[in-house]
Amino acid sequence: MSQRPSTPLLDTIQSPADLKGLSLDALNTLAGELRAEMIDAVSCTGGHLGAGLGVVELTVALHHVFNTPDDQLIWDVGHQCYPHKILTGRRDRIRTLRQGGGLSGFTNRSESPYDPFGAGHSSTSISAGLGMSVARDLGGKDHNVIAVIGDGSMSAGMAYEALNNAGSMDSRLIVILNDNDMSIAPPVGAMSNYLSRLLSSKPWLSVRNLAKEVVNRFPGPLERAAKRVDEYARGMVSGGGTLFEELGFYYVGPIDGHRLEHLVPVLENVRAADADGPVLLHVVTQKGRGYAPAEEAPDKYHGVSRFDVVTGALNKPKSNAPSYTGVFAKALIAEAEADDKVVAITAAMPGGTGLDKFGELFPDRVFDVGIAEQHAVTFAAGLACGGYKPFCALYSSFLQRGYDQLVHDVVLQGLPVRFAIDRAGLVGADGATHHGTFDLAFLTCLPNLVVMSPADEAELMHAVATAVAHDDGPLAFRYPRGEGVGVPLPEKGEVLPIGKGRIVREASQPKVGIVSLGTRLADSLKAAEELAAQGLPTTVADARFAKPFDRDMIRDLAGKVDVLITVEEGSPGGFGAHVLEFLSSEGLLDGGLKARTMTIPDTFIEHDTPANQIEQCALTARHIVTRARDALDTTTTSKPASA
Repeated sequence: MSQRPSTPLLDTIQSPADLKGLSLDALNTLAGELRAEMIDAVSCTGGHLGAGLGVVELTVALHHVFNTPDDQLIWDVGHQCYPHKILTGRRDRIRTLRQGGGLSGFTNRSESPYDPFGAGHSSTSISAGLGMSVARDLGGKDHNVIAVIGDGSMSAGMAYEALNNAGSMDSRLIVILNDNDMSIAPPVGAMSNYLSRLLSSKPWLSVRNLAKEVVNRFPGPLERAAKRVDEYARGMVSGGGTLFEELGFYYVGPIDGHRLEHLVPVLENVRAADADGPVLLHVVTQKGRGYAPAEEAPDKYHGVSRFDVVTGALNKPKSNAPSYTGVFAKALIAEAEADDKVVAITAAMPGGTGLDKFGELFPDRVFDVGIAEQHAVTFAAGLACGGYKPFCALYSSFLQRGYDQLVHDVVLQGLPVRFAIDRAGLVGADGATHHGTFDLAFLTCLPNLVVMSPADEAELMHAVATAVAHDDGPLAFRYPRGEGVGVPLPEKGEVLPIGKGRIVREASQPKVGIVSLGTRLADSLKAAEELAAQGLPTTVADARFAKPFDRDMIRDLAGKVDVLITVEEGSPGGFGAHVLEFLSSEGLLDGGLKARTMTIPDTFIEHDTPANQIEQCALTARHIVTRARDALDTTTTSKPASA
């Protein structure tokens, strides 16, 4: 591990108030030390690196100019917030980032008053900021509300819905567009920065406001002509911003987001301006700024494991098995080679979902729609209408944003869209904002939607093959983050009969039946061994399907055992709840059968290692054994042995 960087000026900063009296030279020095501190901290903990490096100067300038936390600063895509955390009294805990009991990797209202709004996903800041601005106005207050949006967030429809709403109101809101991929901005330079400073100045605003007052007294053609002159003049000097102007924002920019001598005066002008309505400041930054490996590979260093600061080498543990994401990609490629109707959709996560590999071989059959899950789902529905076999690959927590489209545009119409749901279950260090714990509950309540949950990487390949073959309506299969269990992989998956499970361990005259859904199967088998060693023969089933589940298998098992336990890595209301409803409706609980469900508790699970989270949720083999024995202790009569 490298020696910590020297940070004499940063060492004197206890809160943003300590930035107020600093000169521009000192602020530049502070930015350099802040960048070094962030790189060193993330090298120890892992986390999101590139986006935070890109906003170091912007963070320093914002806290220097504005009076946080009275002025409310909202960070869209909370993984930009590491420099913000260091400057807002959390530096002493920054090396606990994403660790159990440590700092969250995102903004978190319960963590600090400097985090007025929590964010783990994207494109929410303008909506939240507008709400805070209106609340301020209704309460007769006058503080500033600043929303920093960027790192791809402007590709989501919600951002434009908020822009449209904000532009139609007089409530004062400052939106800062952190444009870190040059997708919007032209090249910036001294002239552009100078003009941005001019456009945000009081004299310019005063002239515009005076002109507005004058033309308002002259109706008709003169008023429209004056407005066109103003727009033309602004277009000549600003070179952009037409969209934002049309939406009702006062646009300033673009400016260089790494030049404090430009950032500070423009922010001061924006803060002091007395113009009504929202302002949008367009800031151009470089993702990974100041750390060569991250500058050269911004995608690779977006989110990282622990790494060596000097070389940039990532300290990834050696894998004993392929990742589920990698297996999904391999399986989908194999299916696509045999079927030219297979296409794939991702929402700004080609690497995270494995579709980058698919795209290398089938560039015309993969579609990255940006951070726009709602669009992704309905786009997939349209492809299905055209006779293709779309695989919509999304993280479980991100699919939540497209749920209405899933219901109305896919399931209601019975369209054969295949949903590959990555990061299902508990995800470790990303914590509560990214856990995929609700999908089983919100998917299994939908009519005619097939829901699979493979137990290992080989079963995942079978799920992909089954999805390709299933043209009779929509199908979803969920799988976790991380490595598989190390089972041998087939060259190609086999098509499974819909709604049929399998018995993976069968006991003679069993006392306990365990029905596992998904990757809790290994712990279920281990629990069965321990129960058998204690004189309690146990049968274990792999449900494979959460919907439709294998009713014949459940009915048969329920007739043989004293205790039936379902185990799933999902929230209450999922697979186990549907099994209980079936057992009750079939009268299978009337003969003394004890049925128990094991799920993730009805609470949000904080960031930690996956192993610790599973332990916290009481889903290990030890907990399954305890659950079975507790149920047996309440059983007064045993079933007769099966013939």
